[in-house]
Amino acid sequence: MEKWIRARYLPGIPLGKDGKRVTAGKENIVLSRRAAGEGMVLLKNQGVLPLRHGCRVALFGKASADYVKGGGGSGDVTVAYVRDMFDGMIEVMGEEAVYPGTMKYYRNYVAAQYEDHWVPGMVAEPPVPEVLLQEAREFTDTAVISISRFSGEDWDRKSDRAKITRKDPVTGDAVSMSDVLFERGDFYLSDAERTMVETVSQAFDKVIVVLNTGGMMETACFRNNPRIQGLLLAFQGGMEGACAAAELLAGVTCPSGKLPDTLAENLDDYPGCVDFYDSDTYVNYTEDIYVGYRYFETIAGAAEKVVYPFGFGLSYTRFSLSEQQVSFTEDEVEVRVKVTNDGGCPGREVVQVYFSAPQGLLGKPAKELAGYRKTKLLAPGETEEIAIRFPLSQMASYDDLGKVVRSARVLEKGEYRFFIGTSVRDGAWAEETWILAEDRVTEQLTARMVPTNLEKRLRADGSYEELPTAPCNDFNYTALAPMTPEVLFANPETRAIPRISHFAPKDGMKLKDVAEGKMTLEAFVAALPAEDLAALLGGQPNVGLANTFGYGNNPVYGIPNIMTADGPAGIRFHKNIGVTTTAFPCSTLLAASWDPELCGEVGTAVAQEAKENNIMVWLAPGVNIHRNPLCGRNFEYYSEDPLLAGKQAAGLVRGVQSEHIAATPKHFALNNKETNRRNCDARVSERAIREIYLRQFEIVVKEAHPWSLMSSYNIVNGHRASEYKDMLTGILREEWGFDGMVTTDWWTLGEHYKEVAAGNDMKMATGFPERLLEALEKGVLTREEMEKAAINVLRLILRID
Repeated sequence: MEKWIRARYLPGIPLGKDGKRVTAGKENIVLSRRAAGEGMVLLKNQGVLPLRHGCRVALFGKASADYVKGGGGSGDVTVAYVRDMFDGMIEVMGEEAVYPGTMKYYRNYVAAQYEDHWVPGMVAEPPVPEVLLQEAREFTDTAVISISRFSGEDWDRKSDRAKITRKDPVTGDAVSMSDVLFERGDFYLSDAERTMVETVSQAFDKVIVVLNTGGMMETACFRNNPRIQGLLLAFQGGMEGACAAAELLAGVTCPSGKLPDTLAENLDDYPGCVDFYDSDTYVNYTEDIYVGYRYFETIAGAAEKVVYPFGFGLSYTRFSLSEQQVSFTEDEVEVRVKVTNDGGCPGREVVQVYFSAPQGLLGKPAKELAGYRKTKLLAPGETEEIAIRFPLSQMASYDDLGKVVRSARVLEKGEYRFFIGTSVRDGAWAEETWILAEDRVTEQLTARMVPTNLEKRLRADGSYEELPTAPCNDFNYTALAPMTPEVLFANPETRAIPRISHFAPKDGMKLKDVAEGKMTLEAFVAALPAEDLAALLGGQPNVGLANTFGYGNNPVYGIPNIMTADGPAGIRFHKNIGVTTTAFPCSTLLAASWDPELCGEVGTAVAQEAKENNIMVWLAPGVNIHRNPLCGRNFEYYSEDPLLAGKQAAGLVRGVQSEHIAATPKHFALNNKETNRRNCDARVSERAIREIYLRQFEIVVKEAHPWSLMSSYNIVNGHRASEYKDMLTGILREEWGFDGMVTTDWWTLGEHYKEVAAGNDMKMATGFPERLLEALEKGVLTREEMEKAAINVLRLILRID
């Protein structure tokens, strides 16, 4: 097939068997449902699950009819349908097994709320009519309560009563979404929800709660309530996630998900919540490397605040770990363990290995995830031997203050211990330890992204150490006259900017000459006029089904217009286009599967849907850290742990790019708050940046080799992320060896010429070629810098079929 035929002609050729489309096809929907079931986490089961064969159930809670498939904003997916819990339970158990009264009540109520412009997941909980409660109790002794949560791009979850608004990215106007009626905020149950749960749990002998949420929320109220015997964390499972939950409840499938986050009792128990709303212009990451379980398992008094620990998840069967062995080579640790299914049904288990490094001079978390492996589906009595390997250097800490060796990754002398289990708490310490006699530098680096306004950071003993500070307002400096908002947010479809060269190509050269090996990419770019270079470094108009613009678009030089699409729960098209796609589970659920191969299957399926619709670049996965439960976009991200996030996302990227479609990990970096995200400064130590907030990106880059990457809107230690050369060139390219293209997020406030100089190759959704040419003329941008960016853009295009 001719290269770039889909970009040039938009043929929309089906990729399925017998000429059928794969987009929103049966196979992908089945995969979405299977993936949902693999990641849902059973948190509590006091003999009530799985539901016995032939039993009947009554469903309560508006979420039974108001299933939230995923979050809002660019992470949304337009689908043909969404199944709710009533659909799922009826399909799995039979219509006669589900009490019809509440189904009619909740569906009518939700439909009326939608007509009143509410959105899924934001509908308030109605009271339970007494007559329905009595009828349901006569119908069955088993109740299933569903509770849902919704959040989205450009706004954060709230901790008290508030009106949720967002700003239109183009006009800047505030757009109201809805009133939040959760008096204590949506981390906690609302008063209405609490009343409903109490009413139902008092009326039924057997009560199960299903949490349909993309982010963390309170669970202590369910753990501590003896009248609630079952608790399933179902996350947001895509278009058929409710059916996957029903299959788990009924025992059609066996739960195998494990928590990718620590579930604490109160919102204030998370250290990142302390000053989350103190300012819209900055966030102080004073907890430093002590994020998630690193905090709860290390800091004195924090452990007792945990309701369910990181890595935890129940099953319907029992597993035993035996014959554990830890061995060492000169540069690697290997852990071997046999996993046996000792129960009565097939199931899967996740073996997790944690290490504990000596405190030394730098201080360390009590435990850190070193590796993990999920078993195959084990039949009762079946055993599988698991091997988990990781480099010794992975246990090194970064010394940013020179306590051992400045700007180096260091293994401090002492004893290194290894914990093998099925969660951060369920397991045992191995007898074998690794002892290091002298400090060892595993990698000498250069100080980069050093904070200037972070005054202190947490230490392992619970005290704080002071950090040096200095003023930094790098993002305020501009060598050219500032652009007006009208120009900055102008639609690339209507902007009058040069797109096609007025110069005849040198020797008639075309980009296909590079693809065919007739000339080098460097020579091709060197021959381009400055005007064409400038136009190449900005977003291009939409064609076909696309609504997020494209890259390339210079027909004179044979450069195709490569289209992009949002993610990460599937390919996102606007509703008015009329094309529906498959909505896969949210990223947090995929992380909870602890299965990179499953993520790879999802990535492959999404890439096929992209290719079939002439989309060549998928703007996913999102891999930012779950620093705080309130981040409105946590559903798009994987975990509080960078190793888990990185490994799972790497699996997804490999799947996407196996179909010659580009993946785009985002948002690089520290985009952990949506409020005022374009002007909020993340103030973070260099150690926390390297060990926590860049670590998952590093894993993805080194293991999956993504062809593109997206920088974030926010400011990091006084520098706009899209203009931060230390991060984009120093760390990403020089240290990690990234050879892909970096794009900005859409409509960033960064200066285009400063972004290009920093190593940010593409400005989206529109570039400003006239600004680049002006900067080139004034000497604040070089031709060499523009050529480097153009080479990265064209290399991406050359990789796509």
